Amino acid sequence: MQGNKWDIFCRVVDNFGDIGVCWRLARQLATEHGLKVRLWTDDLANLGKLCPAIDPNLATQTQQGVTVQHWTTPFTFNNDVADVVIETFACELPDTYIAAMTKCTRPSPPVWINLEYLSAEDWIAGCHGLVSPHPRLPLHKYFFFPGFVPQSGGLLREARLMAQHQAWQADAAASRTYFGLPPAVSGSEEILVSLFCYDNPALPSLLKSWAGGSVLLRCLVPAGLALQQAAASLGQAALHPGEQLRQGNLILHALPFSSQEDYDRLLSLCTINFVRGEDSFVRAQWAAHPLVWQIYPQDADAHQIKLAAFLDLYCGGLSPSAASACRAFWQAWNSTSTSAAAVVWPAFCDTLPELSPHAAAWAGHLSEQPDLAGQLVGFCQNLL
Repeated sequence: MQGNKWDIFCRVVDNFGDIGVCWRLARQLATEHGLKVRLWTDDLANLGKLCPAIDPNLATQTQQGVTVQHWTTPFTFNNDVADVVIETFACELPDTYIAAMTKCTRPSPPVWINLEYLSAEDWIAGCHGLVSPHPRLPLHKYFFFPGFVPQSGGLLREARLMAQHQAWQADAAASRTYFGLPPAVSGSEEILVSLFCYDNPALPSLLKSWAGGSVLLRCLVPAGLALQQAAASLGQAALHPGEQLRQGNLILHALPFSSQEDYDRLLSLCTINFVRGEDSFVRAQWAAHPLVWQIYPQDADAHQIKLAAFLDLYCGGLSPSAASACRAFWQAWNSTSTSAAAVVWPAFCDTLPELSPHAAAWAGHLSEQPDLAGQLVGFCQNLL
């Protein structure tokens, strides 16, 4: 196959989002498209949490068809430049690698892609695929924008992902056992919530609201910052994986930190998924359940524009009352208020009978568009 060697470069900024996206992309390019993929990352420890088979102490290793390289400073390699080079999230390639790109003896230089952050903003469609000549060197960089509309680069979605979610949801009892939950009680109302968030001032009051609610709510929290904050909010110094804590109608379940596969299964099980950043945000949409997104904070509140842009798309098929409740809760969850989310939670919860089928329809709509990895392959093949 022409252009079968790909290098992906990733510097980790948001602990799991950046490397999570890059690892999923690398695996899919290798397993579904038969490409020779090398992933360069400066954070093998966080990659190891997402893929437990990774050894953070090995500078070079191969897992699931991907060669994983530790990106160190100074950068050293043997001048074997790939056919396609992906610079993720404007991480900036090493100068020595760029210099080697200019010396390639192939008929054309490598295809250089800047894979951008995900956004639903309107301007994305007009910038997707644009080329920028290097100011000094005979190289061109192409901008590739993931997104939610056909004019974008699409979203990461493995070929069997939707069928896997259907299989998990068809056997929810097995998933409950897998995550250490008791069997569901027939005729008993229960809400299952997965919680993955940045430090959030709204969490303590929201947990208190759940504890005082009329419906049993099980909150499943993988080990990490969210679990630490949730435990502290409920007066505990710590909660460890396998432990649980009950206050009123809230039962907090501490889970181990999940591999990517286990996290997808958790999203598939839960009634509502609280997610953060980019990777978990996209995965929750494929799970086809209602979700709540905490966007990565940016200077000058630039993230609020991105949040509003996605809500404009996502709420388009909802009734005015459900759209209003969804917007209000998401905005409260992304504000600095300590109480706003708890205040609007009941209205959001009341919309679940509409939000649930809407989430399934939204996932179906997105799945009709070409996936990100496939679009990248097609885009690059046309340039080689």
